[in-house]
Formats: sequence, structure tokens, C-alpha cells
Amino acid sequence: MGVGFLDDMIAAVSPQWAYKREAWRQSYDALRHYDAAGYGRINSHWAAVNESAETTDRFSRDVIRARARDLERNSDILQAIVLAYKRNVVGKGYTLRANTGDDDLNRRIENLWRQWCKARNCDVTGEQSFTQILRMAVERKKVDGGILFLFRHTSGGLVPFKLQAIEVDELDVSRTEPRRRGNRVVGGIEYNAWRRPVGYWIQQYDIEGWRMLESAYVDAKDAYFLYSKRRPSQIREISDMAHTLTRIRDVNEFINAVSVKERIAACLAVLIKKAIPTGGGIGRSAGRSPDGRVDYAGKRLSPGMMMEMGAGDEAQVIDPHSAATDATAFLRTQQSLIGAGQGLSYEAVSRDMKGSTYSSARQNAIEDEDTYAEEVELLQEFMTEVYEQFVISCYLAGLLDLPGFWDRKAEYLAHAWVKSPKKWIDPAKESSAGQTALQSGQKTYQDICAERGKDWRQAVDETAEVLAYGRERGVNMEEVIFGNGAQIAAQQSDDPEGAEE
Repeated sequence: MGVGFLDDMIAAVSPQWAYKREAWRQSYDALRHYDAAGYGRINSHWAAVNESAETTDRFSRDVIRARARDLERNSDILQAIVLAYKRNVVGKGYTLRANTGDDDLNRRIENLWRQWCKARNCDVTGEQSFTQILRMAVERKKVDGGILFLFRHTSGGLVPFKLQAIEVDELDVSRTEPRRRGNRVVGGIEYNAWRRPVGYWIQQYDIEGWRMLESAYVDAKDAYFLYSKRRPSQIREISDMAHTLTRIRDVNEFINAVSVKERIAACLAVLIKKAIPTGGGIGRSAGRSPDGRVDYAGKRLSPGMMMEMGAGDEAQVIDPHSAATDATAFLRTQQSLIGAGQGLSYEAVSRDMKGSTYSSARQNAIEDEDTYAEEVELLQEFMTEVYEQFVISCYLAGLLDLPGFWDRKAEYLAHAWVKSPKKWIDPAKESSAGQTALQSGQKTYQDICAERGKDWRQAVDETAEVLAYGRERGVNMEEVIFGNGAQIAAQQSDDPEGAEE
């Protein structure tokens, strides 16, 4: 309830008390500690209340999601943001690096994982590979606020384990009766006394999207809800685009208005101002009206056109002026604000590199990577959960021989994710910086390989293979790969006395 509304009610009953309240409020404003807490003229219409996250989100969640989806379908600016996240959070995908301590077992697990990541093995619908599922998860999280994955243990495929993606709309918000006594159901999710999700109530639809009567219960251990939790009292998702939707829509409306204006400005029109000729015209001639004037109906402008005009007629040209140059600065500012609201630079959202230098582009890329890192962390937690389910399924299916698995589960499940690298902005500068960091001890060889999206052991093995093959064929690959430094090192090793001198 706003302060102005309360004051109006008091003033209607007792104008004297309303006057006293206003006098005390002005006195308080003079002694206030925070301008943002004042109720003066500037903040008079700023009414806000403190509520739990679920109370705040519950009545806005569906509307925001619907509007975000509408802009997802119709706004190139929102699509630019979503695509930026998909490119940088998932990109070309992730490579599994198993760390069981047994190289043969690692290779066996990694080979099985690559097979399972194919669409026919990892998706219950058989339509998406695991990398494509990850891209969809990033998009749905940005637009819808989250996505629910169910772990389905079905026959067929490499192992009896597949993923089923569920939209947040399918959570049965009408469900109020918990499955277990002492629990509560809020927003289609069943919680225990500690507000820990213990199960999900999923609405059942037929293939055309019609709702069926009964909702199905899925235990929390067989599901994974991917969303960002920003407040302790938050229990469900809210669209990541919520705080930039209004600005995106305003920009869309502005672009449409400017587009219409530019289309009008591109048109050249000619109006003929007619006048009755002073001299009398006798009879009718071709192209003239009954009163003797020239009839311009059907006439059009064309290059080199010559046309007779009636006596006293005057041609007036309408040439609307364009204002597209004024719109450019406005759009750049708005896109910068939209990108900043999503933690991204203007270049990442607009793909406009005009005026960017190597230093500015590199700094923006570094800042953007920190923003993407939060989403990568959330996504890798989901991937890790899936990987652990996969290894357990492989063990139970007899595809992996893992002695004492349940006692050594942490050892067998140890792994790391290597993200596919992006193209360098300046390969020479990036390579030189990496070499300097390696030689100065700021980074290890493992760090350098991880940044390039490679397993350092595999990189060493590949280099050793190339060097061995070069020696076998009589080609000095050391100099080709490592340059003069390798040649000097080789000469010093062949002549240790000379090296000491």
C-alpha cells in the first residue's frame, strides 16, 4: 500500500491529522540518512514493499515468460543475446577427460561417453545429441528462466539411461496435496521441512499438447532443475531476461517506427496543382478533361520524361527527409544498456566492432568470459550429474569392469570437462602471451592446453609421436615445432663443455 493512498484516506476523515503527518514527514526527510528512503517529491510515486522471492515472482512469472518468448520469436536483439550465450557457454561442446588413474579405463570411459552423446543414445526422443541438448538448455534458461531434465531408465540405446527435457510450464502449479506427510507442494514442486525439493509433479500432455487429468510424480533423485537461484527464499525460476524485456520491446517499437519512416522517406511524390486555363479551349483533345485541362491520371515519373502540363498547372515535389542518422546513436546506447543488463559488452550483443581496438576487444572479451563463467558453472554441474548417472548405468549394464565400485565410487567418477576453444583475436599476440606466461611460471602447461581446449597428456603424446616419426624419416621436427630454441638446446646437450663456456 503506497503512502499517498494512506494519506488520502486520512485526509478524507481528518484533514488536521493529514496536515500533521505531512509536516512530520517533511521534518523526517530533512533528517533522513538515505535519499532513496525519502518520500519527497522525487520519490513520491515510488511505492515498494519487501516480500519473499516466491511471493514477488509467483504472480509475474508466467507473464514475464510469455513476453520473453514473444520477443524470442520476434526480436533480433533478444536473439542476439541468446545466441551470444549459446556460442560462448556451449560453443562446439565439451570434451570429457576421465581421471580414474587408469589410462586404459579412462580411454574406455571416454569412448563410451562419445557414443552415448549421440542423439539415439542420450535423448528419449532420439532427436538431439548431448551438445544440442546443452544449447537448448542455455536458451531455455535465458528465456524461460529454467528447464527440467528427467533421468529416464529405458531400454534401447547404448545403456538404459536417457534424458527427457521438460519445460517449466509442465510443472503442475494446481497441485497442493503432497505425496508425503509433512511436505508442501508449491509451484508444482514438493518440498520437505528444509525447503529441499524432494519431487516434481509433472502435468501429462498428449503429443498435441492437450492436458490429461492426472499429473505424474517424479522423485528429485531422478530429475535435475537447471535455473539460477538469486535469493534464499527463491524456490522456482524467473526469466533471466526479466530486467531487460521492457527496454528490448521499446527498442523494437522504435526500430519499427524508424523503418516505416525510412520507407516513407524513400518515396518521391509529385502533386499537380491544377488551374482552369485563362484562354478558352474549343473542343476536346486526347489527354484532356472535358473542361480543357490536361488529365494526369496514370502518369508516372520516369528518367528523361517530357510531358505537357495544362496552362496554369504547377508541379510540387514532396521529398520527406530521413532521420536515420539520429536513430543510430540512440540504438547504440540502448543496445549497450541491454547488453550491460545481461552482463555483456556492446560488441557481444550487437556484433558491431566498428571503432574497437585489439586492447578494447580483448578487455571486453575477458569481462564477457567472467559473465559466461557463471552459466558454464551451472551447466557443468548438470553435466556432472548426467555423467555420474551414465557411469553407474555402464557399470550396471556390464560395459565397464569397475572392481569395488560402490566403495571407490568417487575415484571412478573423477573427471574434468574441457571446453572447445574459441578463435583467437590476434593469434600472434595470444601465442606470445601464452609462451611468456608459461616461461614465467604464471601458467602451467596444463593451463595453456586447457585454454586451447586440449588435454595436455594427449598434446604431449601427439608431440612425441610427431618427433619420433620425424627422426624415423630423417626430418628434424624439433626445429619445425619449437624453432631455434630447440636447436640451441640440442647443440648445448651435444657439447656440454661449450655450453658451460
